[in-house]
Amino acid sequence: MTTFPNSPRLLKGALVAIDPVNPVASVIVFQYNPDTLTRTLQAQGAGEGGDRSEALRLKGAPIENIRVEVEIDATDQLETTNSITVQHGIYPQLSALEMLIYPKSALVIANTALLALGTIEVVPPEAPFTLFIWGPKRVLPVRVSDFSITEEAYDVNLNPVRAKVALGLRVLSYNDLPLTHPGYYTFLAHQVIKEAMAVIGSVNNLSAVGGGAVKLF
Repeated sequence: MTTFPNSPRLLKGALVAIDPVNPVASVIVFQYNPDTLTRTLQAQGAGEGGDRSEALRLKGAPIENIRVEVEIDATDQLETTNSITVQHGIYPQLSALEMLIYPKSALVIANTALLALGTIEVVPPEAPFTLFIWGPKRVLPVRVSDFSITEEAYDVNLNPVRAKVALGLRVLSYNDLPLTHPGYYTFLAHQVIKEAMAVIGSVNNLSAVGGGAVKLF
């Protein structure tokens, strides 16, 4: 397939999972960029039901949830007889997504052994540090809160070859992470970029309000 030489390079959305016990990060690049992305933000007000002087205070960054639907289709890979796709369909890609919310089996076995030895308290395993990447301006630490998989087609061995995945992501801010966690600074950098974008979006807009006759202060 030919492309125009001056056409912009298409960036793909992705999820990157970094596991402390695994030096190789799990990179899940979206095969097709979703057409829509739904974000909900809930303000963290400090003055709810309190003194009137606290009405405008904020406890921290808003709670943000992202919903996005991803399509995975093995048609092109099957046409080129990609050996992995021919053997497994898109099961590896679906498994990579699902493992974002599974504890590692080795840790499950280790914790089971500790319980069998009479250990009173066993620390639950941590999920991998996951980043949702949606262009250079939005790199967000997230936790996968839920997702649903609709498998739409199968090969002769019942491997899925086409599916839609609806992902629910909870953005983790500096309210959620300790100071020593890399996600703390990742979110802070995201907010700094957002503040810069807000300034760009606000320049010269006041003159458009009420024909410039509105005095705020």
